[in-house]
Amino acid sequence: MPSLPKNPLAPDRSVASHGRPAVDMPHVLPMSRREMDRLGWQELDVLLVSGDAYVDHPSFGTALLGRWLVLHGYRVGIVAQPRWASPQDLLAMGRPRLMAGVTAGALDSMLAHYTAFRKKRHDDAYTPGGRAGARPNRACLVYAGIVKQAFPRLPIVLGGIEASLRRITHYDFWTDKLRRSILLDAKADMLLYGMAERGILAAAQRLRDGLALAGPSVPGAAYIGSPDDLPPGAEVIELPSHEDILADPRKLMAATLAMEQHVHHATAYAVHRVEGRSLILTPPRPLATRELDQLYALRFTREPHPFYEGRKIPAADMIRFSINSHRGCGGGCSFCTLAVHQGRRIRSRSPASILKEAESLARNRRFTGSISDVGGPTANMWGGVCSDDPARCRRASCLFPGICPHFVVDPMRLIGLLHKVRAVKGIKHVRVASGIRHDLALKDVRYIRALVRDFVGGQLKLAPEHVADQVLRLMRKPGSKVFERFLDLFEKECAAAGKQQFVVPYLISAFPGCTPQHMQQLAQWLARRGWRPEQVQCFMPLPGTTAAAMYYAGIDPAGKPIPVARTDADRLKMHHILLGDRPGRPRR
Repeated sequence: MPSLPKNPLAPDRSVASHGRPAVDMPHVLPMSRREMDRLGWQELDVLLVSGDAYVDHPSFGTALLGRWLVLHGYRVGIVAQPRWASPQDLLAMGRPRLMAGVTAGALDSMLAHYTAFRKKRHDDAYTPGGRAGARPNRACLVYAGIVKQAFPRLPIVLGGIEASLRRITHYDFWTDKLRRSILLDAKADMLLYGMAERGILAAAQRLRDGLALAGPSVPGAAYIGSPDDLPPGAEVIELPSHEDILADPRKLMAATLAMEQHVHHATAYAVHRVEGRSLILTPPRPLATRELDQLYALRFTREPHPFYEGRKIPAADMIRFSINSHRGCGGGCSFCTLAVHQGRRIRSRSPASILKEAESLARNRRFTGSISDVGGPTANMWGGVCSDDPARCRRASCLFPGICPHFVVDPMRLIGLLHKVRAVKGIKHVRVASGIRHDLALKDVRYIRALVRDFVGGQLKLAPEHVADQVLRLMRKPGSKVFERFLDLFEKECAAAGKQQFVVPYLISAFPGCTPQHMQQLAQWLARRGWRPEQVQCFMPLPGTTAAAMYYAGIDPAGKPIPVARTDADRLKMHHILLGDRPGRPRR
């Protein structure tokens, strides 16, 4: 282990114990036995194993969950990107007392390794030096296996995006097959989907109290159990079984849409039968504003662990001075993982919490005056609420086919917050870099005007994805005329402000239901505007998404047949209608 800087583990003794024996909050969570000794920890309660390097920043799930557990009195260690030929790296800190948590990291490991055309990627932003190959394919399965070798009979909990999206039967693009729940393939004890702070804390508390790890009271969980053990009178959503989906591809669409509703309602249980067993999905319980404020107030260093001795981790550099303002996205786009991961309900931090983090950033010795982003999955949804009862909602999106009248967002309240952040001493610039919904932005021209004048640093990221309305409807995106109205207004406001600024559009080729004629329509639209797009992704059916079910079953959500470009040759053909064969341009 490389030498550590002087006193890197100095504890924060202000942390409350929450009824547990006090555990001082370390400067960083330990990655070695020597660090544990310096903290005075004889053993860990929980070991977290991750496919990402350990960056102590609230945008990294392992750091977030680890500090959340320590806040509640548990001793947590991290093994980041372990070698997987043997369990040696996992043994360094000894057997944890309660359980191991396993995650592939911030990305599905297959997505991290392969392009839309199944070509190996040459870099990994979550690894020192951006080096590819530091995590295995299907990392959750591999890591769970080496945990079993290292610590027989230790309870294992899967989490993170790879596990979350694969919690029921799903289509796997990389093998072109249906696969059963990753929980069964990993032979783990429980899976936590979505943002797992409540779930991982409940799991640790159950094990501490001598109870079985899994049960109906653990929020946002998937486990093998009996529907008879659910609370009396509980609402239960019955998903199509694994065998039904294997027999009829259309059932994958039914299962995916039901899973979206399960996440959105957040009150029902779901049951998915597979090979004679019942996979129970408990309702998620997202953190409330007060709890989010408490979580983001923890003293993250915002740096890679000292173990890396200054080696650059690209993702850490990109988000070091950003602020996460909220979770969830009301868009429900059919290709996006958010609908079944974080869900559509917006959970926002308070203005006081965000300002406190901004003040902390301004005091950081490496801070140069610019906050790279204040946002979330969609920046202009901060503070969004449903004015009705979400449990009664049957929409797949709060914004499609039009903005729901019950989805209430105050854009000028957000602008007021951004101005307050910029007014913090030491802060020169505040940017909105996480992308906005242009249909929401059009509800108040003052929002666009303020954005253009004060919070766009030359480029504004937008995701129109296409201009053919038939394709946009399948994506659950606003029509092309909405995007054009936004562009006209954006350009008008830039001219009025005397600023030369640009929209950077994100586009998708070969989406299910898209034809070569639709791609020609998009190419001609871009040519008329003189745009040569750089942010173009050929469609990739991510597990658990509605678009993946569309791709696999060849139907839209209503069950009507749609054309699907399934071969790489057909997909490349559509991709290059848009990009052409530009000299030196890589094929993605």
